[in-house]
Amino acid sequence: MNRAHRRTGVLAAALAAGLLLGGCAGGAKDASGDHRKTAPDGGRTAAPAPSAAAPSAPADGRQADGSATRGPEGEQRAPSPAPDYLSTFALDVDTASYGYVRRALADGRLPDPSTVRPEEFVNSFRPDYPRPADDGFSVTVDGAATGAEGWSLVRVGLATRAADREGERPPAALTFVVDVSGSMGEPGRLGLVQHSLRLAADELRDDDSVALVAFSDEAETLLPMTRLGEARHRLREAVDSLAVRSSTNLEAGLRTGYDVASEGRREGATNRVVLLSDALANSGETSADALLARVDEQRREHGITLFGVGVGSDYGDALMERLADRGDGQTAYVSTQEQARKVFVDQLPAQVELRARDAKAQVAFDRATVERFRLIGYENREVADEDFRNDRTDGGEVGAGHTVTALYVVKTRPGASGRIATATVRWLDPDSRSPQERSGTVEAGALRAGLWGPGHDSLQLSAISAYFAEQLRGGSLPGAPRLGELAVHADGIRDRSGSAVVGELAEAVRQADRLIGERTPEEGEFRSSDPYA
Repeated sequence: MNRAHRRTGVLAAALAAGLLLGGCAGGAKDASGDHRKTAPDGGRTAAPAPSAAAPSAPADGRQADGSATRGPEGEQRAPSPAPDYLSTFALDVDTASYGYVRRALADGRLPDPSTVRPEEFVNSFRPDYPRPADDGFSVTVDGAATGAEGWSLVRVGLATRAADREGERPPAALTFVVDVSGSMGEPGRLGLVQHSLRLAADELRDDDSVALVAFSDEAETLLPMTRLGEARHRLREAVDSLAVRSSTNLEAGLRTGYDVASEGRREGATNRVVLLSDALANSGETSADALLARVDEQRREHGITLFGVGVGSDYGDALMERLADRGDGQTAYVSTQEQARKVFVDQLPAQVELRARDAKAQVAFDRATVERFRLIGYENREVADEDFRNDRTDGGEVGAGHTVTALYVVKTRPGASGRIATATVRWLDPDSRSPQERSGTVEAGALRAGLWGPGHDSLQLSAISAYFAEQLRGGSLPGAPRLGELAVHADGIRDRSGSAVVGELAEAVRQADRLIGERTPEEGEFRSSDPYA
């Protein structure tokens, strides 16, 4: 997605069915719009609570008489409170960071902290949020006390209606761009890509179109844009012919892939390039800016989006993420056949059936009850608060059956009661491009129960994922348990739900705990960036 602007349940039943892999607070400003200094704890410090003579504006989207405020053409919208209390970001459903970190830990190495993005850990699991009946979002806001004095976790959960596998959907025109450079010869790379593409060939419908481009030092079109129908065998034959060659000319692959996608573009279809690569460009144009410009041009001119699928123990995580962001798409990472099935069987239909364009979220905290807050992750999805309702500002594209979760650490004022926050999601209808909004709220009473008490499996899983990621990148959060305790909490959720993916999370946490404990003084220790320490 274009980041010219600043980017920013009840779970047991869902877990038993299998949690599926899916995935910054806005700039702190004073009322005049000037940036102000962050609080010593790194969060936003709210201004003193207003006096009774000057109450804050309602935060529930209603005027003083209880009626909803309206924008152009009757659009319902919540009033905007003072900027100091806003957090605005573009929605994100990427999951690559969690997948790649798990691979690194399984290989016996700690990940580079720069590759750890907490939102992608959290969004790698799908909580059992209510699903809307229409093509918009449901909004769920909940939370619990963390155990650190005055600090709570507040969770904003957004969900779209699931895809109807047998129902109607727009056709897809997918151009698969496959890296066949020398580095893809490593076990678990090209073979896994071929397995993934065979799954896609079985999953896509007869009316969908596919093309296949392979690239190494040069790019070659192995299959032009072709309606599947009776031609599935042609795609399988092209996939079987893939073989490792030499260097990685990612620019050639993207250029040819987008040319093929443009020539085969279908009106009314989901036109998308699917890049499968370790993203380690070493020949041709290797400048990230040049590659990004190409992707951005095709998105703007032809509406062709990008889905990046990463593979390999050595992986260009940062480049793949930037490419997918600029291409209004998402990233995922696969290192096993089971992960490939989740991406190409469970996720790909969501990539095809779009529910929302340019989706953004804005959370308004109530100055009377909240002293400080901080969004965990989403640093590169930040959006200027004033651009929340600027529909020319790019947001995230969200497909069918997706969930998006954002977690905040929030310090409430002593004796706080009443509204804590209102979360609003705004998006454009994929067909009409008309703006839509929906909101949800959370009250102080909802935060009184302890996070680790019974009945909080869903929220606990979100918290474990975020706490784990934050510690991997050298920080911590108020009330966060140590890694060993996090693993025990994950074990409890796994035992109650029978979920294998939660068990994988517990094992990853234990692997990280062991590796951190084995670090020698010469290797250094993680330096905490924790503003709360």
